[in-house]
Amino acid sequence: MEEVTDLIPRKVELLIKDNIVMIDIRREEEFAQTGVIKNAYKLTFFDRYGNYDLEYWMQEFEKLVTSKEQTFVLICAHANRTRTVGNYLVELGYKNCAHLYGGMALWLQEAREVVFN
Repeated sequence: MEEVTDLIPRKVELLIKDNIVMIDIRREEEFAQTGVIKNAYKLTFFDRYGNYDLEYWMQEFEKLVTSKEQTFVLICAHANRTRTVGNYLVELGYKNCAHLYGGMALWLQEAREVVFN
């Protein structure tokens, strides 16, 4: 069975240049606090209480990831939310689902570039 691929920050940084779709699933206040990875789409999954609107999120997600073979990278704070969401997407048949190993915490710890927008 397919599974979510762990990508270390250095590998994700290389994918930015390849225009791979990156989706940051954190919340607005997290974007404001730490910034986002350049070219990442902001598409919040869980609210601060752990609630989510799966139907809405999937509609927006499918605008970015248009085929189940397309490669994409999920991003969150510590890679916990992305593993949960990624496992769900793999169950739906997405074949090339990856997430940022260590999340934004590791990205920032390694002093990698972020943008505030």
